[in-house]
Amino acid sequence: MDKGLTFAVPTLFGLEGLCADELRRLDLPEVRAENGRVLCGGTMADLPRLNLNLRTGERVLLVLGTFHAEDFDALYEKTRALPWERFIPREGQFPVKGHSLNSTLHSVPACQSIVKKAVAARLGEKYGLSTLPETGALYQIQFSIMKDTATLMLDTSGAGLHKRGYRAQGVAAPLRETLAAAMVMLSRYKGRDPLCDPFCGSGTIPIEAALIAKNRAPGLNRTFSAQKWTCVDKKLWLEAADEAMDKEFDGDYEIWGGDLDPQAVELARHNAQLAEVDDLVRFDEDDARTFHWGGIRGRVVTNPPYGERIMERREAEELYRAFGKAWAKFPEGWKLYLLSSHTEFERTFGKQADKKRKLYNGMLKCDLFMYL
Repeated sequence: MDKGLTFAVPTLFGLEGLCADELRRLDLPEVRAENGRVLCGGTMADLPRLNLNLRTGERVLLVLGTFHAEDFDALYEKTRALPWERFIPREGQFPVKGHSLNSTLHSVPACQSIVKKAVAARLGEKYGLSTLPETGALYQIQFSIMKDTATLMLDTSGAGLHKRGYRAQGVAAPLRETLAAAMVMLSRYKGRDPLCDPFCGSGTIPIEAALIAKNRAPGLNRTFSAQKWTCVDKKLWLEAADEAMDKEFDGDYEIWGGDLDPQAVELARHNAQLAEVDDLVRFDEDDARTFHWGGIRGRVVTNPPYGERIMERREAEELYRAFGKAWAKFPEGWKLYLLSSHTEFERTFGKQADKKRKLYNGMLKCDLFMYL
């Protein structure tokens, strides 16, 4: 039963390479990055490992099959031919959702209905039932049809993996945890130098930095859909959690977050407690326009307001200008990694970035400006 599974991990655009590296570090075979997702091989034991450990993946999908489908007959027959009963028991609930791009079968509701009928026909035949009860655990089916190639998958995660379980409620326009982790990883932070975020909001970047410094698996404080699946032995979840906890480090880290808003600072402290890293991170009420930190080296990883919706553009530009002046006083050994969607960021900040990397904050196209 355990042989040769294929997993697909969707990511935010721009994070595919980072996520592929994470899969390789987990020793998974056949890792390949595609646009917006990463694929790999694995066994049933890897399903909990992926859900618990991934920092930059959005969810873990188990791929049942990929085939060419230009019409509804092909979609029905080829979906029905897949071994659904291997995973979905007779009581399992199996709702269907998906998307279609550049394909002949472009109506998503029609495709949903065909996939549902095909799976129901297959399971009904296997379990000898004309109507399936669908009263048990959730086996969410996802399909993606791209250029007439259909991929059918089961969602093992439930809530997206960016929902680590530590964010009580965010501040306005919060940064997704997966993107915050990616920014910290792109800064090559390993816990040795100070890491500061002077626009910390609800604390996501410093908290993700603490999880990375400690090498703590981000999924340890939450639950996943597949924990209720009969096809995944409960013991595998415990083994994956033990393996993850064995890899944790103890250490003294200098990780700090500051924000002008006292409510954001309170919230950040609360979130750090929920993430169990409140002993590693400090949050203070502070003004980024006069921000300074001692020491000859360190890094600033931050996501200031963009002036898209929270602050007006002009206010954002004034803030960038003042922060640019504060940054100019930092010693050579400091590096800055700043995410912004503002097209005029470098001009208002007063300095060209050494490197830029295109990233997406949700659907918002941003650049990670790197001052090295």
